[in-house]
Amino acid sequence: MKNIKKRAIIFIIDACGVGSMPDWAEYDEAAPANTLASTVKHCVESGRGIKIPNLYSLGIANITELSSMPALEKTQASFGKMAELNPAKDTITGHWEMTGVKATNTFPYYPNGFPDDVVTKLKAAWDVEDILLNAPYSGTTALTDFGDKHMETGYPIVYTSADSVLQLAAHVDKIPLKTQYKWCEQAREIMRGEHEVARIIARPFTTNPEQSNPDTKYIRLNDKRHDYSVLPHNKTMLETVLENDGNVIGIGKIQDIFAGQGVPLSIHSKDNLDGLEKITDLLENNYSKHIDSFNDKDKETIFLNLVETDCNFGHRRDPEGFAQALEDIDAALPRILSALSENDVLLISADHGCDPCAAGTDHTREYVPILVFNPEIEAKDLGTRETFADIGATILNWFELKDSEIMIQGQSLI
Repeated sequence: MKNIKKRAIIFIIDACGVGSMPDWAEYDEAAPANTLASTVKHCVESGRGIKIPNLYSLGIANITELSSMPALEKTQASFGKMAELNPAKDTITGHWEMTGVKATNTFPYYPNGFPDDVVTKLKAAWDVEDILLNAPYSGTTALTDFGDKHMETGYPIVYTSADSVLQLAAHVDKIPLKTQYKWCEQAREIMRGEHEVARIIARPFTTNPEQSNPDTKYIRLNDKRHDYSVLPHNKTMLETVLENDGNVIGIGKIQDIFAGQGVPLSIHSKDNLDGLEKITDLLENNYSKHIDSFNDKDKETIFLNLVETDCNFGHRRDPEGFAQALEDIDAALPRILSALSENDVLLISADHGCDPCAAGTDHTREYVPILVFNPEIEAKDLGTRETFADIGATILNWFELKDSEIMIQGQSLI
């Protein structure tokens, strides 16, 4: 007799922090932050308002105080917040920690751009006379400010951000996609040792067919993005699931974040709405729309990242755009929740903060929310957790698995 299939769904609203951690001042931040509360407060005070009734019912306002949203006496989901054990505030360490990984070194950051010796090696590898930008920058603004110069010269646009990252942007008609990927592979080999950034990211773009706004003359091809990450420094909970005859499916940039380790199946997404549609298809058992020759197993982890809250609105300090992204996510939740059975557990969280009302454009060192939903498990207050690794511990517990090789042994949330 076949065992009952159980699923665990990790649902990351990128950069949706819920208040500064005590050590925030050690991370070059001018003031405390609260990404979610700041976004809601801005929208209430501006008159725009914000409608996230499903996240509210799950218990999002019970985690941090939100303007015009009183905490509920009874929530649909268990609720709490989690501290990051890793001394960082970036995508890689946040996601790694969820799966039990402790980073063994601090990744380098480049607030003044990449040094001359790195730039010299990049230009030689790519056979170009120069590169454009070379500074921390918003990726979408980089296209506005340097897109025309790139088209004139053919020089690639190279920039960094609050993450430990080198990003390469190029128009696909100027530098073919295959070449861009090759250049990123070469950059990955150059950026080793003291310059081993967490990720090299290919950011291909094209000309916007609707050029009514000069700020959107060029648009990213998000479904062609590719991240070249370092391997996780320790074993991940995802690998444990695979070792015990389970499936792991990444949606969005998840496979790239883990450099493929523990994430054999990947479904790329164009944007948040596309990612939400695809995870809904999987939860409704429409696997064949996105995965060829799917081998159904008794244990399955689906890991989704919804990136626009971070890259489109957090870094650009756009609270109204951030609010709209939250509303889009919220609107997709009823269908997602209705697809879950007593054999499914949904964990909604974030990987760091990026307060759209803060100074600068960097990530913010914040607690992240945790909402845990199962239609038959009674909701409770989870309090403040010591590590993001409680997510991984919950999933192993859900599948009745243990693994002493996991570096950060979190505590199950259920």
